Amino acid sequence: MSVIVFAGVSAFALSAAASTATSETAPQSDNPRWVDVITVTGHAPLFADEAAVSTELAPAVAPDAAGLAARLPGAALVDNGALSGQVQYRGLYGARVAVRLDGQAFHSGGPNLMDPPLHYAPAPLLDRLEVTRGPSPVSQGPSLSAGVNAVFKHIDYAETASPVLSAGLTSIVRSVDESYAVGGVTGIASDRQRFEVIASTERGEDRDTPYGVLNGTGHARDVYGFGYGLRLTANTELTADFRRQEGGETGNPPFPMDIRYMDTSTSRLGLNTQLEAWSLSVRAEHARVDHAMNNFDQRPAPAPMRWRETLASSETVTFGVDAERALRDGVLRLGLDRADIRHDTTITNPMNADFFVTPFPDVELARTGVYAEWEGSPSAYELYAGVRMDAHEADGGEPSLGTALPMGPRMLAAAFSSADRSWDDVTLDGLVRLARPVTDTVTLRGALARKSRVAGQVERYGWLPITASGGLADGNTYVGTLDLNPEVATSLEAGFDYASDRAYLRPTVYVAWVEDYIQGVPAEPNTPGVPDTPLEMVSAMNGDPTPLRFSNVEARLYGFDADFGLVLTPSWRLDGVLTYVRGERDDVDDDLYRITPASLRLSATYEQAVWSATLETLMVAEQAKVSAENSEQETPGHVVLNAYGRWVVNDQVSLSAGVENILDQPYRDHLAGYNRNSGLGVPVGERLPGAGAGVWLRLNTRF
Repeated sequence: MSVIVFAGVSAFALSAAASTATSETAPQSDNPRWVDVITVTGHAPLFADEAAVSTELAPAVAPDAAGLAARLPGAALVDNGALSGQVQYRGLYGARVAVRLDGQAFHSGGPNLMDPPLHYAPAPLLDRLEVTRGPSPVSQGPSLSAGVNAVFKHIDYAETASPVLSAGLTSIVRSVDESYAVGGVTGIASDRQRFEVIASTERGEDRDTPYGVLNGTGHARDVYGFGYGLRLTANTELTADFRRQEGGETGNPPFPMDIRYMDTSTSRLGLNTQLEAWSLSVRAEHARVDHAMNNFDQRPAPAPMRWRETLASSETVTFGVDAERALRDGVLRLGLDRADIRHDTTITNPMNADFFVTPFPDVELARTGVYAEWEGSPSAYELYAGVRMDAHEADGGEPSLGTALPMGPRMLAAAFSSADRSWDDVTLDGLVRLARPVTDTVTLRGALARKSRVAGQVERYGWLPITASGGLADGNTYVGTLDLNPEVATSLEAGFDYASDRAYLRPTVYVAWVEDYIQGVPAEPNTPGVPDTPLEMVSAMNGDPTPLRFSNVEARLYGFDADFGLVLTPSWRLDGVLTYVRGERDDVDDDLYRITPASLRLSATYEQAVWSATLETLMVAEQAKVSAENSEQETPGHVVLNAYGRWVVNDQVSLSAGVENILDQPYRDHLAGYNRNSGLGVPVGERLPGAGAGVWLRLNTRF
């Protein structure tokens, strides 16, 4: 028996019903107990089977999908800039969360993660988010935490041989940063072929806050592409997709530089077919990111000798084969995948041709993985079991330095060049999920997982102490460690789902022990703050006499989260989301770095057949459990009040609008970065403030 429940996140219901991924990539679980689906378009009544209630009335808190995903239980937004938001899930973030775009995964273009995966999911092009509850299935690749798949709008095959034209368009305006976003999909399809074109454009000015306008925080992004599908037979389909994203000047005050451009091309070819009892999916994917950032275009320029422009690139080539078949009251899935990644980064001074250095030179990462998973309903249980093995390889080239670089960096570069920079290892992952309905309204569930992640280019190959940190945005200088071990998380969770005609409740408690967790620790612990080594001397020249080194430590995360709701009358309902997580070091007496504080989101909604109105409050506790080794600042608690509503004009048009931060409450989110822009309007080194009062409007049309 399957119980469908809805998570009332910020006054709109989120379905726990999962639909099968539209992508031809790794198969998704369609079990509603293990995947949350946030549907961005469409409309469905509360507690409707296999449907998700629209989030069109959700506050437009971010230009991309990170803000939406962060409204789920256990999740939070790491706000590093308008287009650089990350999702933290149960205290884990960055590459520890398996994020994909229409089933495709590729690496960021820059060492500061200015383009985290959901950077490539503009709101006008997004159809839905699929977020696993707890550790992601092994078919989604290695990671420590949840899996997030941003599914784009698509044109489906028609039911007849006659071509059918269809389209969907979304327009968003937001006063708090005077931004707009317009985009969608249009195409033509028959029962044999489909062709679609996607496009969107976005522009935003400086963000308004209760502390004043944040200068140099505008953003720009354009996306276009196409998709094609051909049904060769009833059981065989060929697909091709291409997307081009051109990011323009975008302010990133938590970082030492702002985005000048972020140009990315992604392409994919796929084949789906049936071979007797097996369904087979083959895919080949490519992504190329070219990125430039500097410290003088969008913020007060330093003296010409300190002008810096960084040119970075990454290329990801992946190949995968997935097969599934029915087996013993369930589905067996087998898969093989391969990923090859190249990174290169060069720091320059446009005013001095002799100043250049490659802090992450010619980094090559490779992974080959195999997996097997089975999902079904033996007896009275619902069971998922999966295992995965990955072989990893990594290597880095020799640094290049211009003649204007002083002796200190040259000494560090020589030591790095003489070291053994090649690395390889094998990781093993496993996941078991079990659920048992005990009554018509209650289902018990639990999960046991061993998940792993290997170090990225910054953590392993950073030889020069600079503020590139893989998205931490904290102002510290970091260096890497060549022989970092893989992170291995052993996690246990338990909870239950309750759903009746009047109420729902989904609490979960969890604990995860992370062996060899990768975090910055003092690079020279014996004499901290005393620049008596070449590394500390160079770091002091770069503004930080206490550099950090990415190292393996022991960590533990635990907490609980829940979503719940109550139907008061046919028109009124209450919804809520509770999140609490603690992160601690097990090797020393310290807390883990950058962990979201406890939060409670409550909302009351009045709903009629074609319109609804919501009042929401978000209460965030203070965060005093901070990392001393990382010089993390505490943050006070805050309360924010929002209001919004939605009107379904007809089957083709819907309109939603709202006011965010109605009381213009000043606050600083704990996961926001620290300011590095001297012209921003708030002191350098302070945590960035949240958005002030503003109105937003969203129009959705389709035909």
